[in-house]
Formats: sequence, structure tokens, C-alpha cells
Amino acid sequence: MKKLFFLPIFTFLLLSSCEEGEKKDYLPNSIGAYNTLTVVIDNELWNSEVGDRIRENFAAPALGLTWDEALFSITQIPPQVFSGAVRNTRAVLYVMEDSLSIAHMKKNMYAKPQKVGVIKGRTKDEIITNLNKKAPEFIEAFKKLELDEAQKRFLKSLSKEKALQNNFGVELNVPSIYKVGREEKDFVWIDRQIQKGNMNIIAYSVPWDTFKNDSTFVQDIVSMRDSIGRLFIPGEDIPGKENYMITEKAFSPYVFPVEIAGRKAAEVRGIWEMSGYPMAGPFLTYIINDKPNNRKLVLEGFTFAPATEKRDYMFELEAIMKTVRFTEK
Repeated sequence: MKKLFFLPIFTFLLLSSCEEGEKKDYLPNSIGAYNTLTVVIDNELWNSEVGDRIRENFAAPALGLTWDEALFSITQIPPQVFSGAVRNTRAVLYVMEDSLSIAHMKKNMYAKPQKVGVIKGRTKDEIITNLNKKAPEFIEAFKKLELDEAQKRFLKSLSKEKALQNNFGVELNVPSIYKVGREEKDFVWIDRQIQKGNMNIIAYSVPWDTFKNDSTFVQDIVSMRDSIGRLFIPGEDIPGKENYMITEKAFSPYVFPVEIAGRKAAEVRGIWEMSGYPMAGPFLTYIINDKPNNRKLVLEGFTFAPATEKRDYMFELEAIMKTVRFTEK
């Protein structure tokens, strides 16, 4: 009798899994501008301390920009409006009072790729507790989702330039709109023009033992950047002044440990300025341990776009630099 029941049960399970797979295959493509977050929450909660806590976490100022710009651009809609194409938004945060206390992340519920963070609680205080606990994890997940989507779009039209591979033995997925503007021994500068300025990626290397003391690490990074600026990134000619890119003097950059291309690295976010002229903008630097070549590889993205929001420009540069792959020279 056991054998008689085995085949029908197995067939049912197989068909169920196939139907689930087919459903996922037919999900529509997600939509939305980069770094936007749809918050599904009723108006009463949104206008309470719950909404305040959501904004404090997900609309906090992004680090290393010339003026305050939110981590995510938030659109709030009540649950009854969350239908149709709106459900295909790539990043969604669903918050509501409920009989259960739940905080988790769901994937590809209505579209793909998509992440839906769910926060529920029996009271406002319980919702806030869940928000505080899960916000860092959700922010990281939403940011990775956006980076992955950007990197996927890069593949549609990639630059065929070989300057990085020829000089440093690395490859980046650089969109074809970027062009090599300067190539010298141990220095490559790639840029693209934007409406009110330009976006830039530079690459260079420094000796493995450049940073010898943890207590002076930040100062040594600033010295490294300023010396590279003096050598390779001049500004407009100013009579009687030496004008080149430096690290802003008023504030120290933010420095974090990260992993890039499977290697330990430092992420540096801050503001650049010109030494002899009032120009400034944000920069993002990755200092990557490259022990096989006895060096530190430095990739930096910076933007010049006066009187313009720069969060999404810097996001694109970050997405490009995080595609770095080490190859044989």
C-alpha cells in the first residue's frame, strides 16, 4: 500500500513546485528610480511617532555629501492604495498594527527583483521596537538590491577600454558613456560628462606598507589623496596660487572596513575641494589590499556638479567600483 501512495504524493509535490516556479518566472519586472522606497502604512501611523522613526532611519542623511540628502527618497501610500503597478516597486517597506509582532524581509512578492520589508506590531511601541531592531538590516538589503540592479543595467553597454587592465591588472564594468581622459604610468582617470559637471573614477596604487600606524590612518589617507591631487588633478590656473584637488580641511572623512572583490579594504567617504579655488564635491575611495602584487590598489570616484543633488551620482560610481575584478597582468 505504501508504494501505491508514493507516486501520487510525489507527483503532487512535483507539480506544486513547478507551479510555484512558473509563478515566479512570470513575475513582472520591478520598477522605480534608484534609491527610492515605497512605504506602505496608513496615514494615522505615518503621522505618528512611527512615521517619525521610519524617516529617522530610512531618510537619514547619506554620508559624505556636500549637503544633506536622504538615504532613500520615500513615497508613503496607505495599504488600500497598494495595488496594480505600485506593487511592482523594487524596494518596499510595509508597516502596520496587527495581532502579531513580526519583522522580516520577503523577496520577489509581486515583481522581480524586489525586496519587501515587513514590520508589524500590536502597538505603536512594539512597531517602533521592531523598526529599531531591523532598520540597519533592511537598509543594507535595500542598498544591495539597488546596487545589484544598477550593475545589471551596466551590462547593456560596457566600455571596451583596457587602460585599467593594462596598468593594474583589474577590470571594472564601466558603462560605455565613460571615457579614459588620462592614462599615465600607475594612474588612470575615467570620466563622463553630466548636465552640470562631470563624474570621475581614478585608479592608482601605493606600496603595501604605505599605512603603518592605525593611529594615523585617517591622516595618512588624507596625505595620500592630497599628494595624488597635486600630481594628477590640477584645477584652473590661479595667478600666484597652486591649485589642485585636496581633501576638505574642515572635516575628516568617514572610514569603514569593507570587503571588495573578496579582499579586505577601507571605504573612505568625504568631501574634496580645490586648494586655491572655491570648488568642492563628494568623493568615495576604496583602498584595497592586493598582497599578491605587494601593493594597495586605490579606486576613487568623485563628482563635480555644483548646485545639484549628488547622491545618485555617487551611488553610480560606487556600483561601478564594486564590480572590480583582479586579473593577470
